[in-house]
Amino acid sequence: MISVLIRTLNEQVNLPHCLASLSWCDDIVVLDSGSTDRTVQIAQEAGCRVIQRQFDNESAQLNWAGTQIEYKYPWVYCSDADEVLPWDLTEEMKSIASDKTNKYVAYRLRYKNYFMDRWIKHCGIYPVWVLRFYRPQNVQWERMVNCTPVVRGEIGELNGHFHHYSFRKGLAAWVDKHNKYSTNEAIESLRSLKHRKVPWTDLFQFRDPSSRRLALKELSFRMPCRGFLRFVYMYIVKAGFLDGLPGYHYCRLLSIYEYLIALKIRELRQQEHEGGLGVDR
Repeated sequence: MISVLIRTLNEQVNLPHCLASLSWCDDIVVLDSGSTDRTVQIAQEAGCRVIQRQFDNESAQLNWAGTQIEYKYPWVYCSDADEVLPWDLTEEMKSIASDKTNKYVAYRLRYKNYFMDRWIKHCGIYPVWVLRFYRPQNVQWERMVNCTPVVRGEIGELNGHFHHYSFRKGLAAWVDKHNKYSTNEAIESLRSLKHRKVPWTDLFQFRDPSSRRLALKELSFRMPCRGFLRFVYMYIVKAGFLDGLPGYHYCRLLSIYEYLIALKIRELRQQEHEGGLGVDR
């Protein structure tokens, strides 16, 4: 009834938890980017189809998965390995997939992010709506990181949440991942500053959270003191302090991530000035 796509790279810690929540599915495709741990073995032992493709960037990987993989079912749920799908969300998606009169081709849903054994409800990160349940032929992806979907057809919203455990592999793994993310975000920031403008009207698109989130990101590219402002916004304006000590640490981590982006933008500009190499190369 529903196929599942999981993208992996060295996810032997996370994958068993993810697969346990997907025991109802008989078509799980693991798109692996060259794991050197037991990720592929775990997936194969669980009966998953494993396909390996070298990772270039997030949107390219998703676009390839949408056009080159033959799924058993018309509806695909895309999951990261550090996520768990609860029973209520599973039943909701099954109901949608079995409805032949359904007018939607894709669905957004929210997630609960866990850090230090606590759901980080505040900090301005909830609710974040992401598109994860869709008909692959109707969706294309853009941006190198934190990619955005371009959907041909109507988009619905799900009531359920998936659970996100991005720190299960430890703080070092999170820092390493976001160090790589910050490089791609810096490149995207420079491209935006050169070629795009802030879509001011999208800032007020409360019925289209994806467009509004992208507009906010475009605005953030042009603001000074990004790291400091991110902390103030998350911890004070969005009441991250209500999440206790985990909320404080989480806000600090994301403010450092924004600071890294700003420093890398400066570094890229210096490289362009000295060597004539642009981000569009």
